[in-house]
Parts: sequence; C-alpha cells; structure tokens
Amino acid sequence: MQKPYEPYYNDPVYDMRDLNDDGSLDNPGAILYTVPTRTGQKDNYNISLGVSATWSIPQDKKLQDQCKEAAATQIALQQQLTANKRLDFEIARLKNCGELIKAGIMFHPRSPYHKVCADVVVTNPGGVIPPHVHTISSPKPSSQTEGQQPSPAGSASSLGPTISLPPSHGSR
Repeated sequence: MQKPYEPYYNDPVYDMRDLNDDGSLDNPGAILYTVPTRTGQKDNYNISLGVSATWSIPQDKKLQDQCKEAAATQIALQQQLTANKRLDFEIARLKNCGELIKAGIMFHPRSPYHKVCADVVVTNPGGVIPPHVHTISSPKPSSQTEGQQPSPAGSASSLGPTISLPPSHGSR
C-alpha cells in the first residue's frame, strides 16, 4: 500500500484557445478547470508464512558404509603420502648435512641455521678403519741365558728385532 493513499488527483485542463486567429494562444498556461482522475491505488495486505522440512532415509546402508570406508582409505593414503614426503625430506637433509660435515663445512654454532644439521652424526662406514698411527717398540737385546740354543741361521730372530702389536689391534 502506498502512502499517502490518494484514490483520485485533479488533472488540470489548460486554455488552448486562439480567438483572434493570430497563431498564438490568448491565455497561455491558464487552467480552465480540473478533471478528477483515478490513480488506481489499492489497499493490498499480504501475510505469507511458510515451513519446509526434508527427511531422508538412506535405502541402502551398504552404499553409506562404502562411502565411509572410501573416505577413511583416502585419509590414510594422504597421511601415508605426507609421512613419505617427510621421510624423503629428512633423508635428504641427513645426506646433505653429512656430506657437508665430512667436507668440513658447517654453520657457526650461534647461527640460527646451526640447528638444521645439529642432530647429524658422521662416523666411518662399517668395516672401514680410520687413518691412525701405531708406535712400534723393539725389545732390548739381552745376553743368552744358559740352556738356550742359538737359533738356526735364517730364522726370524737372527734377522732382527721382533715386532709385536698390542692385543687390541689384532686382525679381524
């Protein structure tokens, strides 16, 4: 409903007379009278209420179970892919940090990036002995004691002092 409500309005009728036939209006803009004109306005009242509800019951529980199983499988697959990516990242970090440490390249301990390789330990591979130095001592010559036979010519004792390794450096 429009406000203010007006069922009629007055439409003016203008004076269009030319009584002396000179081609111009005698009283231009003058209103002779008004004609009541209907507006067409109506009272209109509308109240609309609505309620909608849907209730669905799955007819086949098997499909619902398969959907849940597929979702669980997809989630497990995504978790495994994430774990694989993490493992690949950690192995690459271990390899790169190890190679750099072996080459003597590392971050300063006060660097914020020092912790990137802080947990990497470099050791010798299995079966490889690191470079090392042994000290070899020779026994002092002593006089022959009674009852000992001189060793035959060409034996190891006639060639020079005997070299012995400590028991911790025996062969594998």
